[in-house]
Parts: sequence; structure tokens; C-alpha cells
Amino acid sequence: MPPSRGRVWLVAAVATLAMTVSYADRQVLAVIGTSVRQTLGIGAEQFGWLAAAFSAAYLVCTPLAGVVLDRFGARLGLVVAVLVWSLVSAAHAWTRTFGGLLALRIALGIAESPSFPAAALAVRRALPAGDRTAAFGLLFTGSSLGAAIAGSVAPTLDARMGYQSAFWVTALLGLAWLPLWLAVTRAPEIRQALAGPSVERTIAAPARDHRRALLDPAVGRAIVLVLGSAPTPMFVFIWFPQYLTLRCGIPKASIGHYIWLPPLMADAGMLVFGMLGSWRDRAARRRRSHVELVLAAAALDATLAILPRVQSAWPSALLVGIAAAGGGGLYTLLTADMMARVNPQRASEAAGLTAAAQSLTYVVLNPLVGHFVDRLHSFDPVVMGLGLLAILGAAAWCAMIGHDEGRKARHPC
Repeated sequence: MPPSRGRVWLVAAVATLAMTVSYADRQVLAVIGTSVRQTLGIGAEQFGWLAAAFSAAYLVCTPLAGVVLDRFGARLGLVVAVLVWSLVSAAHAWTRTFGGLLALRIALGIAESPSFPAAALAVRRALPAGDRTAAFGLLFTGSSLGAAIAGSVAPTLDARMGYQSAFWVTALLGLAWLPLWLAVTRAPEIRQALAGPSVERTIAAPARDHRRALLDPAVGRAIVLVLGSAPTPMFVFIWFPQYLTLRCGIPKASIGHYIWLPPLMADAGMLVFGMLGSWRDRAARRRRSHVELVLAAAALDATLAILPRVQSAWPSALLVGIAAAGGGGLYTLLTADMMARVNPQRASEAAGLTAAAQSLTYVVLNPLVGHFVDRLHSFDPVVMGLGLLAILGAAAWCAMIGHDEGRKARHPC
């Protein structure tokens, strides 16, 4: 007997909380970056390398984690991952050197590498096809919710108890999540869906198709769109707190008053675009490419390019939030499209590859952002360039999906 709709949506909700914990852990360093830099004597470029170290480890390990999860399932994978990364996060509080912090960022990237592939796999296996786009929209809210929690709580903990306490608190969040996940996935039908290889077979992904996920056109174009859209969340989650201090003159103890808004607006974008996508899927009773929605989300994302024209903190937070809403919509749509088309046996591997593409963007761009900020003492040229990349990525994605669908129309067999 299949599980009820309410039960599978509860699985999606708790998987979303895993993403929340993951992003809270990785975001803390960015939020309290000013204090950490002052304490350890770290420049902006070194800070960029810290961000890149996490992303590099995530880049290498996420596709590998996806392969492992496709074999052993999402339930056990998330339990092991959350336990390990919570312990690594807590260890950040005791490091006193740049080298030690660099090593821990690498360890955290490795430990968190199963987070998105496992959560995406849980949604892919547990929910019916008509609900998945909306469920992916919910899933991606976990990242911005985690960033919002870190942005709201970490500055206060830093000011009152020292920045080390922020790492301890986020580690405890992960440990508190574990029994909740085990409880909502304990039903036999849920455990069967989330554990071990999928037995699902679809017309789009027949059993005889054993190609690696990287060779799938749906995965390839998703990676292209990730490369274009990832710079906006990178700026929101890693650099915006320091932007407020450098450009707007906001004291580090007060940045929490502003940085909650962009993640909240990103959540709204993910949910709205996810619901619109699912509504269109159910109305058409077939898979949709959602080109119009992708272009609309990319237009919102590109508003980051006009950030230098804004001078004060609240308008800056609002404009960055609009861009974040577009970026969140892009992630929701590209993931839903890819997961609907890819071989079910490679679903987690495909999710790992898109997560790796995001990490590759962070690895390349974070040190460059730090380099230019150190030398120009300004974020203006940086954000103008980052904002335009979403348009390029969306245009390439639309061209690729049009070419693929045209080819299938000409050669249906």
C-alpha cells in the first residue's frame, strides 16, 4: 500500500530541514566573517580561499556521494552525513589558525556533500510526479532558511558570547534533527522507497539505459544553468554581510537586521516558481520544460547588476532579495526538469553533479571576488558582472532544451 500524500510531504518537509541545518552550518563563517578575520588576521582574499576550500571539497565529493546514495539510499545517507558534519562544525570553534580553519572547511565540504543529493533523492522517490516541482521548491527553501537562521542568530551570539558559540549552536541543530528524520521515515513503505536502488522504470529512462548521468542532455543543460545562476546565491550567502559593512557602513553587530531579508525572498521565489511549475505539469498532464518561467526567474536574478546604484542598507537588502528570488526560482525549475527526465537509477548522481557545478562556480569566483575587493576596495564591478551571468545561463539552457526537443520531434525513435 503506498504511503499517504500527507506522509510523503512530511518526508519532504523534514528533508528540507536537513538542507536548513546544512546551510546554517556552512553559512555561519560568512556571517561572522568580520570577527573571524580580525581574530585570525585574515584578509579578504584569504577569506575567499576559505569559501573556495569548502566548495572545492563539495565539488569533488558530491558526485561521488550521489553514486553511493543511489546504491544505499537517502535514509541512511542523511543520518550519517548530518552526524558527521555537525561534529565538524562544532570543531570550528576550537581552531585558532588560518591553516586549521582551512582544513575544517575542507572537512565540512566533504561531510556535507551528501546533503543535497540525498534530499533530492528523497523527494524524487517519495512524492508523485505531479507534486515534485513544488516539492523541490520547498526543498530549496531549506538553504535560504538556514542562511536566514545563521544571519539572525550568529551575530547576536558573536556579540554576546564570542563567535565560537555560533558554531556550537548550529552543530546542536544537526544533532536535534536526527531523531526527527528517523521518526518520519520509520514506516516500512517509506523506508523501502528511500533505501537501496530504485525499481522505478519510466518511458523517459528505460531500464536498459545505463549511461552515466553526466552524459544525459537534461543533466548537461541543468549544469549550464547552474553555472549561470550560482553567482547570485554565492554573493547573498557569502559576501553580502561584508558588503553591508564595506559599502553601507553597517556595524558588524547590526548586519543581522538586514541579511535575513534576501534568504526569505529566495524562499518565496522557490515556492512560487515551484508551485507554478507543478500547476502547469498537472494541467498539461505531461512533462513541461517551463521556458517562460526560467526566463522570468533569470530576469529577476539579473537585477543584482544594478545593486551599485543603491546606496543604503534596506534598499540594498530588498534588491538583493529580488535577485535571490529569481535565483531560487531557477534552481527549483532546473532541478525539477532534470529529475523528471534523468534515469531514475541515476537520480542522486545527477543531483550531485549539479551541486558540484555550483561548487565549481564558488571555487572559481570566491577568490576572484576577494581579490578584486582587496584591490578596488569596492564590490561594484563584481556585482555588476555577477548579475549578468544569469541571463547568459538561462539563454543557453533555453537554446539547449529547444535543440533537444526539436531533435526528438525530428527523430521520435
